[in-house]
Amino acid sequence: MIREIGFVGLGTVGKHMASNLLKAHYRLTVFDRQATEVNDLVRAGATAAANPMEAARGRDMVIVILPEKEELAAALDGPQGILEGLSPGTILVDMGTHSLEATLELAEEAVRRRVLFLEAPVWGTKEHAANGLLTILSGGDPALLSRCREAFSHFALNIIHIGPIGDATRMKFVVNLVQAEVMEALAEGLVLGEKLGFKGEKILEVLESGGVSSPLFNAKGRAISRGDFSRNLALKYVYEGLLLAKEVEKGAGLDLPGAEAVRRVYAQAIEDGRGEEDFSAVVKVLRK
Repeated sequence: MIREIGFVGLGTVGKHMASNLLKAHYRLTVFDRQATEVNDLVRAGATAAANPMEAARGRDMVIVILPEKEELAAALDGPQGILEGLSPGTILVDMGTHSLEATLELAEEAVRRRVLFLEAPVWGTKEHAANGLLTILSGGDPALLSRCREAFSHFALNIIHIGPIGDATRMKFVVNLVQAEVMEALAEGLVLGEKLGFKGEKILEVLESGGVSSPLFNAKGRAISRGDFSRNLALKYVYEGLLLAKEVEKGAGLDLPGAEAVRRVYAQAIEDGRGEEDFSAVVKVLRK
């Protein structure tokens, strides 16, 4: 039974995942470079680790959710890294989104160390994480996923086994691409409608009445109409996902013109300094 969990990465989504595990009475040891996030969870009952190795040592499961390859490597490697703290038989769960190469390399290292590895990138926003509504895409042994489902269920509504190691990362590329393109389509529709004299609420009422309705349109469209770009999912991470998808497209010999056009808009938003804003802030590029 999984009771002792190490948790590394308390970002926008990770801190809420960890909080929900605490509410479910798991014994949680946490590490993040931001002391504020660690302290908040300690006040809620977690134990603070001095480094990633300490967060991993003696745990039944270690969850890592770090968005950037450099951050992941820094947390995993070295004398105070996660890998040094893992014992054979520990379950290591990578819930970040990385390149396929990084995922496969970590899986190979886990095998070498006789650690059980589950690839499980999460999909969702801060609100999804806080309310236990994330989606987990899992790659690896289905039996291992079954052992982890109870813990995952406290922060995820949908837990989908995709296939062997690597398949969940590949599927996340698809998700990242479609999500970014849907946001761009919504932003363009709102900007065009506004130029034609319509209020955002009326545009959304019409869109939501027909076949293009989606939860993203409802949540993000109304936030844009209010001028609310508070961060639920950082624009910079969506852009990084688009760049990862581009690598896959090239490897598959694909030419996806819509994806390339959307990447240019997100790239402009990054250049404009909007990377830390919610990804709905891409509309600001179009309103210039």
